Amino acid sequence: MRFFVFCVLSILLAFPGFSQKITISGTVKEEGTGENLIGANIYDKVSQKGTVANQFGFYSYTTTGDSLDLYFSFVGFQAKHIQFQAKTDTVINVTLVPDGNLEEVVVSASDMDQIQEITRMSSVNVPIEQIKELPALMGEVDVFKVLQLLPGVQSGTEGGSGLYVRGGGPDQNLILLDGVPVYNASHLFGFFSVFNADAINNVELIKGGFPSRYGGRLSSVIDISMKEGNMQEFKGEGSIGLIASKVTFEGPIKKDKTSFILSARRTYLDILAQPIIKASTEGDENIGYYFYDLNGKVNHIINDKNRLYLSVYSGDDKAYSKYKNFYVNDNERTDYDEEFGLKWGNFISALRWNNVINSRLFSNYTFTYSRYNFDLFSNYEETITGLGTTETNVYSDRYFSGIRDWAGRADFEFIPNPDHYFRFGTNVIFHKFSPGVYASKSSSGDNDLQLGADELNSTENSVYAEDDFNISSRLKANLGLHYSGFNTDNQHYNSLQPRISARYLVDESTSIKASYVTMAQFIHLLTNAGLGLPTDLWVPSTANIGPQKAMQVALGGVKNFNSFEFSAEAYYKTMDGLIEYKDGATYLNLDEDWQDKVAVGEGVSYGLELLLQKKVGKISGWIGYTLSKTERRFDEINFGEWFPYKYDRRHDVSFALTHEWTENKDFSAVWVYGTGNAVSLPTQRYEGAEVNTRFGGSWRPDIEYYESRNNFRNRAYHRLDLSFSWWKTKKWGERKWTLGIYNVYNRMNPFFMDIGYDQQSNKKVKQYSLFPIIPSFSYGFKF
Repeated sequence: MRFFVFCVLSILLAFPGFSQKITISGTVKEEGTGENLIGANIYDKVSQKGTVANQFGFYSYTTTGDSLDLYFSFVGFQAKHIQFQAKTDTVINVTLVPDGNLEEVVVSASDMDQIQEITRMSSVNVPIEQIKELPALMGEVDVFKVLQLLPGVQSGTEGGSGLYVRGGGPDQNLILLDGVPVYNASHLFGFFSVFNADAINNVELIKGGFPSRYGGRLSSVIDISMKEGNMQEFKGEGSIGLIASKVTFEGPIKKDKTSFILSARRTYLDILAQPIIKASTEGDENIGYYFYDLNGKVNHIINDKNRLYLSVYSGDDKAYSKYKNFYVNDNERTDYDEEFGLKWGNFISALRWNNVINSRLFSNYTFTYSRYNFDLFSNYEETITGLGTTETNVYSDRYFSGIRDWAGRADFEFIPNPDHYFRFGTNVIFHKFSPGVYASKSSSGDNDLQLGADELNSTENSVYAEDDFNISSRLKANLGLHYSGFNTDNQHYNSLQPRISARYLVDESTSIKASYVTMAQFIHLLTNAGLGLPTDLWVPSTANIGPQKAMQVALGGVKNFNSFEFSAEAYYKTMDGLIEYKDGATYLNLDEDWQDKVAVGEGVSYGLELLLQKKVGKISGWIGYTLSKTERRFDEINFGEWFPYKYDRRHDVSFALTHEWTENKDFSAVWVYGTGNAVSLPTQRYEGAEVNTRFGGSWRPDIEYYESRNNFRNRAYHRLDLSFSWWKTKKWGERKWTLGIYNVYNRMNPFFMDIGYDQQSNKKVKQYSLFPIIPSFSYGFKF
């Protein structure tokens, strides 16, 4: 591959048009930490053209003139202005200083960072500092809960951290942590995500107009980059909250050469509850739950052209119940010790090598290993002591599922001039699926049993190419092609996916954008409740169950005025190859192949999204509105008729505000409103045929009739969250207190609905709520 790249570029660079040009390249970083400023803007006032830094801070700008007037800028940082004469290719590494007064950061010559200039549409960057300032459930900052406040994105359930983007499910989101897919991004049964905001450098959400370099999912890309560690000095920060605490350390291993970052988070619900449980059970029983996250990264600069990164994430959840007791029968005493529970978690690792091949060509090679496991277990041990004899028996039951990936990727960026930005590369992933195995064992070996599907091995590969280029001074386009293939169980699938995005500048502050993309997804998530529960199973496409496919078109306009950005987008998306459990089927039907338990169908989603956003200044935030409709159809469900998707939400409104009113105090607020989720409730109930019991009696079961799937709506959802913070500088660093209130006016929002009874034993539809008003606090520190 590398030899091929060199040959092609040698031919290109031999042309006179290339050889007479001068290239300025280098990196853009934050002063004092050395963190990459992803998407920093470089603008040449002389040519009125420019470029942007990639996700590793690298930029390349080629011009035909020798006089340059460059501006380097990034939101929230003081801009840097450099004028010079250049006769040959020149390397300029730039550091930008964070600006405390964001209102003053105005570079009139540089409009490159403005939304109307970018070709891609349906994408949003939310600054990490803004994520940290917004109100958080129980005081626990969550990246995903902030993304849920954006148009086209919703949580699905009260307090959940799942992302349902433009009518898609949580399995259709490509969630990347330093380029590695994350298969289960939830803690605490879906109420928190696995991403620790203190360890994150950049978050980008893409809902449509997907660049060709992304593939494998249908609905969205959430591209999350970890911090790289301070190259200059040792730093630390942390916080103590109601349910969890976290701490982060970073610093140089060798100054300006090698750095590290280590971040850890753990909940202590089990520790707090343990004394109460032991007291109430006289020490015989122990019930608990906890989760933890551990992020680590090492960043090493080999030389000006080569850099290595090693990043690791490990996180687990465990809910358990342990019970000890004994009983005496005749001349025997039996002591027994039993434990049951469930645990699930991710392990992610990535080794990256950045190589600047020349001033116009950048390469990145990534090698990864990741796994996601779910384990439902029960262990029982008994010791029988009699007259001079002791016998020990051990029994265990286990339900296990998971997925493991080994992957390699090569990405190249070639920037011959400011009018073209080429990206191309290839990727291969080896999947090993464990789609649900039940095993029962005993110490004697009698009646040992194993049920479930065998492990499946699959290979997924892809090749892509794209060019972001200027057609004229007003018209710019991104054209790309993504090919992907999938092999499993002697079955091979191919998919060729064209991608196109374009923008037309109406004037200096206004543009019109359009996009057309096709996507393919070769893996499926079998889900029972849509809550992102760990019982959800990842399975591959097979000879009987094909891949999921989607097509999406979008049209919109953007306007930039003063410090505000306004965007309006309309989209239409179709989805094929969707799977869902048939009525009555679950992951527990182990005597059946999962392929026989699912129905295959299609979906459609369309809507309008409006977003008014302000990223800088003492007052920042956004107002978003979504009008949408999502439906699905399966031949074997709902009589083959179309029905509303469970998370179809006609109207969705979000308001997010942060206000720094003094140098050491800030205030934030979030208000959300949404049409209620669709639910299935019976329209008729009648007595069935008489059934005889084995005890001689009989009874008549109730038979429920559902007119259609998702035939009712929950009540509308809305709530208000507030947060107030104040901080103070100490000799050792900075401390910060944060007080928050979730659901300020105590709205009893529906978590789910069911048929129940009132006080007169009359049947009625009952609503069950989860979160009332919840105050929270946290104490944070930096040093």
